[in-house]
Amino acid sequence: MTDRLTAREVLALVADDFAELPDDGAGRAEPGGPLGRQGPDGPLGRQGPDGPLGWQGYDALLARAAARTGERESVVCGTGRVAGTRAVLIAFEFGFLGGSLGRRTGDRLERAYAHARAHRLPVVPLVATGGSRMQEGMLALTQLQRVAHQSALTRAAGLPQIAVVRDPTTGGGWATLGAGADVVLALPGAQIGFAGSRVRPPGADPAAYTAEAQAAAGFVDAVVRPEELRDTLGLWLRLLTRPSADAAPPPAALGTVDPPATGWEAVRRAREPGRPRAGRYLDAYFTRRVALRGDRHGGTDDAGMLCGFGEHEGRTVAYAAQTGAATRPAGYRTATRLIRLAGRLGIPVLTLVDTPGAANDAEAERQGVGAAIAELFGAVAAAGSPLTTLVIGEGGSGGALALAAPGNTWATPDSYFSVIAPELAAAILKRPPERIPATADALRLRPQDLVDLGVIRGIVGHEDDTTA
Repeated sequence: MTDRLTAREVLALVADDFAELPDDGAGRAEPGGPLGRQGPDGPLGRQGPDGPLGWQGYDALLARAAARTGERESVVCGTGRVAGTRAVLIAFEFGFLGGSLGRRTGDRLERAYAHARAHRLPVVPLVATGGSRMQEGMLALTQLQRVAHQSALTRAAGLPQIAVVRDPTTGGGWATLGAGADVVLALPGAQIGFAGSRVRPPGADPAAYTAEAQAAAGFVDAVVRPEELRDTLGLWLRLLTRPSADAAPPPAALGTVDPPATGWEAVRRAREPGRPRAGRYLDAYFTRRVALRGDRHGGTDDAGMLCGFGEHEGRTVAYAAQTGAATRPAGYRTATRLIRLAGRLGIPVLTLVDTPGAANDAEAERQGVGAAIAELFGAVAAAGSPLTTLVIGEGGSGGALALAAPGNTWATPDSYFSVIAPELAAAILKRPPERIPATADALRLRPQDLVDLGVIRGIVGHEDDTTA
């Protein structure tokens, strides 16, 4: 379990500066002082004594929480710069009734999101909460609907939401502000899950309710140490707040210069173990990049698909890159997530195609590989920002085509793109193994064949060459 930071401590940890938003008399209390002035509807503006339910002792509980924390509510909202990028920051104070959400919490959150949209700022919830406030009953629970509505409006406005989940983040706070964000960062060892520690089934493994477990299950993008949080969050904010209307240029080729003489040579080149793979292309193309991880469907991270955002020649480009392995359902779903997010934010996308095909084992079928590919085809077809594709190795059937940009796909000289692998084509056609090279030629899968067929726009050269 990580150390529990107060709202003000976590703000100091991530922000270069901070200015709290006005809150109609619900601002910060004097340290150690009483609740302060009464509103027309009772303490803190609530109707009647002890809140909307008349919960005995609720006002006294609030007074003690205010005296202990110096806050009048469980969230502190304002604007600040994080490593140079201005954002709306929402910091939960767990010491104030467990960071629970009540009606006044909802008021503050609504104002914060509205301020973000009015000033075109990203939103960063710094979450530490046990959930909804029992002393306000269903009126507290319905604040989750208010939060979800504000988040949806902010998403529709094309503004990013990056959550930092702290210890603990459970209940409705995790199910809205945390898991509902575009990107989720977590502090190490933080307790994270819908079920809090006191309401889990007997014998439940506590390790399943941690930041690390949520990351392994695809619901957290990165677990970040406190000392690295400002720089990491600042880089994410900078990358996600730079829209661009222009398509990304394809990367230069890193491998063989000359196109292959035969179809079988093209296949053998693409399968060469020493050929440049996605990692080398991404390192050469981007000066800095961050990884988007997890399909948000409970699928484990697919090493066969790298997704994220990076900086190329001073602007942001999103990327989804196959690494040469068979792509699994979680990989396709993560790429779909990336393309949709980039589209909402107006960020161009680069995809790198390199796979012998989609994973076709029984587990892949149980995980819905066909549905995952269909979803990616749909995301590419409906992309809200320009896509560019470079085939850097094997382009195996629909599992590769799903990631390709219609009308803006390029290829390297050491790649191929085919309706099916030549070995499988020969087997289906009942041809002997010695006919496989001839079958590869007949499929016209070489880069230059693809140009002639109008399937791709051209073959890229090295950095000092012009793009063909």
